[in-house]
Amino acid sequence: MVKLLPFTTPIVVMLLSTGLSAAEIVDHDGILMNHGDGHLMDMDGGMVMGQNSETLPPGCDSVSETKEITVHAGHKYAEKFPGRMFAFDEQEYKFKPCTKLTVHFINEDRIRHQWMMHGLPKNIYNKGMFHLEVTGPAKISGTLILPSNDKTYLVHCDIAQHMEKGMKAQLKVGKGDGDLPSIPGLTANAIADDYNATLPELLSIASQAAAYLATQPILPATPLLPVAPIATKDPAFSGVTFIGLTLGLLIAPFLAKRFNGMSTSEVIATLFDFLKVGTTFAVKQVSNLVKRYFPKN
Repeated sequence: MVKLLPFTTPIVVMLLSTGLSAAEIVDHDGILMNHGDGHLMDMDGGMVMGQNSETLPPGCDSVSETKEITVHAGHKYAEKFPGRMFAFDEQEYKFKPCTKLTVHFINEDRIRHQWMMHGLPKNIYNKGMFHLEVTGPAKISGTLILPSNDKTYLVHCDIAQHMEKGMKAQLKVGKGDGDLPSIPGLTANAIADDYNATLPELLSIASQAAAYLATQPILPATPLLPVAPIATKDPAFSGVTFIGLTLGLLIAPFLAKRFNGMSTSEVIATLFDFLKVGTTFAVKQVSNLVKRYFPKN
């Protein structure tokens, strides 16, 4: 089982994140259904929220200019940003106030991504949001009219952890009102990544945490009867701790390449992914043994 762990997670990530050629990208623009109030959807997972191609925001007497952009999203665009997993192909957009903007959003991964803005006028854009979303590899388009004031808007993917993993950018209307923090390759991180910890230190921390959790009893939330505590003496160095540290040392050479360039939080998250895969494998083997030696009559 130990030999299988280092290879399982990279294969899964590769299958989920590998981009496909342009010929294999599904175009959702021709199959979207209008549900009113700028909300378009289809039965294949495509969604546009807050589309507005006609109503002028406050302060706009007319459309200043008409622009179109194509935004690519995917794992491969994060390769130039150490410690990041997803990204857009560009991290900054600039337009004149009152621009009529059409965004063609192309998701090149095999998972779901979004391109969304917040802080727009709520009297025009429901919840102040313009939102493109599609399960890739696919393309979807939407149109909005930008406000009249100078402002910097966050553009990001709101799928869990995708923005934190690098899928964010900024859109400046006019001169903007400053830069946003933590835009990959553009501005400094609000919380700096720490690359000082060594691999043995991380493995030791993860092994100790796993060993400690394994020794903790699972108590019922509401016991039926009060139970008197049983005095026990915990050994200074338990068998579980020994096993955990031994496994950590054994798999360290296999994980060294896998963790290269990752942040501390990403290393720990990956370790828990390995633990999940290993647990699933062990449960399956036990189930097979039960079926083999205790067949149903």
